[in-house]
Amino acid sequence: MLTTHPFDDDKLREECGVFGVHGAEGASAIVALGLHALQHRGQEAAGITSYDGKDFHTHRAMGHVAGNFDRDDVIRALGGDVACGHVRYSTTGETALRNVQPLYADLSSGGFAIAHNGNISNAATLRRELVRRGSIFQSTSDTEVIIHLVATSNYRTLLDRFIDALKRVEGAYSLICMTREGMIACRDPLGIRPLVMGRLGESVIFASETVALDVVGADFIRSVDPGELIVVTSGNEIRSHRPFGDHHPRPCIFEHVYFSRPDSIVDGTSIYSVRKAIGAQLAIENPVQADLVIPVPDSGVPAAIGYAQQSGIPFELGIIRSHYVGRTFIQPGDKVRHLGVKLKHNANRALIQGKSIVLIDDSIVRGTTSLKIVQMMRDAGAREVHMRIASPPTRHSCFYGVDTPEREKLLAHKLDIEGMRNFIHADSLDFVSIDGLYKALGEQQRADIRPQYCDACFTGDYPTRLTDLDDHDTGDQLALLAERVV
Repeated sequence: MLTTHPFDDDKLREECGVFGVHGAEGASAIVALGLHALQHRGQEAAGITSYDGKDFHTHRAMGHVAGNFDRDDVIRALGGDVACGHVRYSTTGETALRNVQPLYADLSSGGFAIAHNGNISNAATLRRELVRRGSIFQSTSDTEVIIHLVATSNYRTLLDRFIDALKRVEGAYSLICMTREGMIACRDPLGIRPLVMGRLGESVIFASETVALDVVGADFIRSVDPGELIVVTSGNEIRSHRPFGDHHPRPCIFEHVYFSRPDSIVDGTSIYSVRKAIGAQLAIENPVQADLVIPVPDSGVPAAIGYAQQSGIPFELGIIRSHYVGRTFIQPGDKVRHLGVKLKHNANRALIQGKSIVLIDDSIVRGTTSLKIVQMMRDAGAREVHMRIASPPTRHSCFYGVDTPEREKLLAHKLDIEGMRNFIHADSLDFVSIDGLYKALGEQQRADIRPQYCDACFTGDYPTRLTDLDDHDTGDQLALLAERVV
């Protein structure tokens, strides 16, 4: 059977990445390259929609960008100089082609395509209202709620109808939309999910991360501001709208910890540099006597470098990762399933044997990966295994577009740190503090009132209403919220 790799079911995962191009010859080929760079943000499905001035064209498929969009016939069929694309994970909801984005609809004003990164936390409430009024849904995605809100708005222009729709939704969104008139890009008023703008020659590009601009050779212009709506029309004319008033931004702090690629720039700061600073802060707060600092690859590498530099303990690659193992593989039986752990990570036994080591990872979610890694180190002859985590304990679920297990499955919700240490069988276990994380990001500490980031997964301080979660009387609403497929 096909199943998730043992190391892939114990990470917080971004649910998607978006990329759009306006005014470039062969726009769909550029989008495909951009999606390659964003593949880490969603590896279950990908899609591209283009517009050639007359017709919209869409290709959506399960699986990676490579294999689906590296064929000439597919790209040729996606003609036009305007295109947008999407890579996605599903969560506990349905993995099906009908949920793959961009989603497309023929509205009264013409074709409308949308690619969404985030999660609408009142989607179930809105969906129930729309269905009652006669809307017919084709997917289980919360993104389709936005399309129906646009379609049923009483405003005259499409832009006003789109703004009207967004004023009714709660939660997190970075959106790239295509119409016959051009492209619209926007972020939610708190800027929880990222979105940047660049230029490739005269064409305008939007992407979830700056690394996607780098890959296609585009110049970074700036981040799309929280609550900003940017319209690009013929001739690549850019107009900025701010229809949501002033809000205190709360971008997702986990972009810095794990989600974004290390070579991306977020809020003007190098992700790689921030992760090294987190590692250094972790060493200041939680020192230990050891022979080696070893990262859990690949996400723990920058923090481990920072920890090693701050502590003076040598950095070594004590775990070797195979980059030729996909997310799924055949596991016929428990014995082979257990051995499959070593397909992706294997201990560097000659280095580890007889040593006291510090393992650095970005987070602990369910704890199953940490348990396996610690045991792998002991099997390789490690004398002591100390675990250090480059984020605070993850005690709360995310409702803003991150694939988080139910809170009851989070190890830090069930156990204190000593209990977690016992669970993973480490000699010691420590996490960077919430104030330490903010220090690594250049802040003095976390503000008690109006903190600078969304850190709800650590603190439980959710920056928006969670309407669907609060409505405990409607099972269907809670089920749709739990799906969180975007």
